[in-house]
Amino acid sequence: MLNSLHLEGRPAETRVVVAMSGGVDSSVVAALLKDQGYDVLGITLQLYDHGEAVGRKGTCCAGTDIQDARRVAEALGIPHYVLDYEARFKQAVMGEFADSYLSGETPVPCVACNQKIKFHDLLETAEGLGAAALATGHYVKSLPGPAGWELHRAADKERDQSYFLFATTPAQLSFLRFPLGDLPKDETRALARSFGLTVAEKSDSQDICFVPTGRYTQVIERLRPGAAEPGNIVHVDGRVLGRHTGIINYTIGQRRGIGVAASEPLYVVKLDAGRCEVVVGPRGCLRARTLTLRDVNWLGDEPFETAAALGVEVLARIRSTGPLRPATVSVENGTVVVDLAEGEEGVSPGQACVFYAATGGGERLLGGGWIKSADGAWMARDDFAAPLEPRPAEAFLAGSR
Repeated sequence: MLNSLHLEGRPAETRVVVAMSGGVDSSVVAALLKDQGYDVLGITLQLYDHGEAVGRKGTCCAGTDIQDARRVAEALGIPHYVLDYEARFKQAVMGEFADSYLSGETPVPCVACNQKIKFHDLLETAEGLGAAALATGHYVKSLPGPAGWELHRAADKERDQSYFLFATTPAQLSFLRFPLGDLPKDETRALARSFGLTVAEKSDSQDICFVPTGRYTQVIERLRPGAAEPGNIVHVDGRVLGRHTGIINYTIGQRRGIGVAASEPLYVVKLDAGRCEVVVGPRGCLRARTLTLRDVNWLGDEPFETAAALGVEVLARIRSTGPLRPATVSVENGTVVVDLAEGEEGVSPGQACVFYAATGGGERLLGGGWIKSADGAWMARDDFAAPLEPRPAEAFLAGSR
């Protein structure tokens, strides 16, 4: 007989490790599972030096969050451990974040953290502790399906975090549990109050955890001192408009603060790390229709090669809060290609393109990959073309190309 986590055995005989960040969401997960009688063990990861991140010596290493997690565990009467993953996190997440920006990309470190730390290293630790599952406070639903475990968007679409979990493998998904997937955030806080948790009113974190000031350029300069090089700001037609102090100070789609005067609004349309150039142009140059991806992860029922052989229709999301766009995913000469029906503005290499099922309102997550290139955002002065006009989604889904 299966318990509430779809695992064999009574809750008291089922050990579950909860990734406790010190926030209200993971704290409620621990409280819910403890209340249901599971053998709960809490683990908090020390990932970075908070004092160094904010530039203030003597600040505890993410001290407030660790202490909050410890207090919650004590109140619930569950074992709690703090694991030092700082070196691993600095190399696998922070270092790659800096290198990605220096190469002209726009990285998504939260995906990398889930992929390489939480759902890899921490998952292995949980298995080593004899746990039957690793539970987190992510707002996403995992459901057993006919071909294995599936990921679905959370009931609370404003809180849905499925975008950040696209790289979760089927093997990881079978071990992970997300107890908050069916709850709205206000109900989670109400549960925290009912359990008497001290973090019930704690505010949610808004920034990248290792960039608490919101100034990511400072982090990059500290991790890779001297790596940012000055260069030219170039119009898509070839004119040199000015100079910049490093491409890390710019993002695709940026309009304000470019540092050049022009008679028309200009946007950053390309960051060319090889030439140390910031390429700018009119807004129409931002629209991309065809993307190429790398490191694609697929969670569909049939093999990706089979699904993509003739082109699989999906709903694609480029940004975590962006709209779902009708698209077709296919493989051309060994390269994964995404054709966006209506195009998308401001697409940058390094971002994630995440796939959702075209049927059922896009509730099920089918996977995704990292963007290598985008035909609109990748224009250079020698291949400038007229701006792309969006095509109606209805014509695209009807088979028009």
